Amino acid sequence: MQRKSEKPIKITEVCLRDGSHVVAHQFTEEQVRDVAQALDAAGMHYIEVSHGDGLGGSTIQYGRSRVNEMKLIETAVSVCKQATVAVLLIPGIGTVNELKQAQELGAGLVRVATHVTEADVSAQHIHLARELGMEALGFLMMAHSAPVDKLVEQAKLMESYGAQAVYVTDSAGALLPHEVRERIAALRQSLDIEIGFHAHNNLSLAMANTLAAIEEGATRIDGSMRCLGAGAGNTQTEVLVAVLERLGIDVGIDLYQMMDVAEEIVGPILPGSQEIKKGSLVMGYAGVYSSFLLHAERAGKRFGIDPRDILIELGRRKAVGGQEDMIIDVAAELAKRQGKGA
Repeated sequence: MQRKSEKPIKITEVCLRDGSHVVAHQFTEEQVRDVAQALDAAGMHYIEVSHGDGLGGSTIQYGRSRVNEMKLIETAVSVCKQATVAVLLIPGIGTVNELKQAQELGAGLVRVATHVTEADVSAQHIHLARELGMEALGFLMMAHSAPVDKLVEQAKLMESYGAQAVYVTDSAGALLPHEVRERIAALRQSLDIEIGFHAHNNLSLAMANTLAAIEEGATRIDGSMRCLGAGAGNTQTEVLVAVLERLGIDVGIDLYQMMDVAEEIVGPILPGSQEIKKGSLVMGYAGVYSSFLLHAERAGKRFGIDPRDILIELGRRKAVGGQEDMIIDVAAELAKRQGKGA
C-alpha cells in the first residue's frame, strides 16, 4: 500500500462505546475493566468508553446505562498503563459538565461529534477540551449525507476551533470505497491537521473503506473487537491489525494478544453474532444512522410493521443521530397508512 501520509496510524478501539448500543448500554464494571486491561496490555492506543450516544446519553430517549458511565470511565482509567481512555461527546446530549468530570477522572481524549452540517455547535466543547489539556478531535457524523465541499467546509470549522484531527464518520455504513477516497483526499488537501475515519460494516465495506482511507492519508482509525458496534459493527480491530501487518504497516499492537482478547473476553459479551442481517443491511442501503436499528425493531414490533419500512422512511427523511424520538412517530404514521395499530 502506498500511503499518502508519513504520520503513524493511531487506532481507537470503540467496542466499549459503539458496542454499548449492541448490549443496550448494559456494560458492567467488570466487563469494562477486563476489556480495557487486556487491550492496554496488547498495545492499543486509545480505548473509547462512553454511553453509545456519548457522554450524558443515559436517558429514557437513548437508553439507560446499567452503570453510570463516569464509573466505567474511572474503571478503564484505573487499569490502563499505556492506552489513553477516550470519550465521545455529542453537543446537546453531553455538556461541558460531563466533559470536565470525564477529564477529572482521567480521560485524555474527546471526540466532539456533530452531524456533518452542524460543526458550529462543537466550538465550545473543543475549546474547553484543549483548555483542560485533552486531545480534542472533531467527528463529523453521517458523512455520506453531505456533498464533499460541505464536508470540507465543516471540517475547516472544527480545525479553526482547535480540533487536532477531524474524522469522516460513516455512521450509516453507507459509503462506497471511491466515496471514502474522495472525502479523505479532499480533507487532506484542505486541512493542516490529521484526518480520521470511522466505518460501519452495514454493506460489508468497513475494512475496504478503512484501507481506502488509510491509503488516502487518514491516520486516526477506529475499530471494534469482534465488530462489537452498532448495526453490523465497525471495522474489526483484530482483523485490521492483521491486515496492516500483511501490508507492512506496524502499529505497535500485538496481533496474538488481540486475537485472544477478541475470542476470550469480548466474544462472550456479544448477545449474538455481528453478521450483516436484513436490518443492518437496509441501514447501509438507506443511509440511516446505525444506532437506529434496535429502536426501529422495537417500534416495528409495537406497531406490527416491518422495521425495514421504518428505516427506509427515516432515510428518506434524512433523520440524523439524536432524532431517535422520530422513530416512534414514523412507525405510527406507517402503521396508520397500512391500517395497523399499536
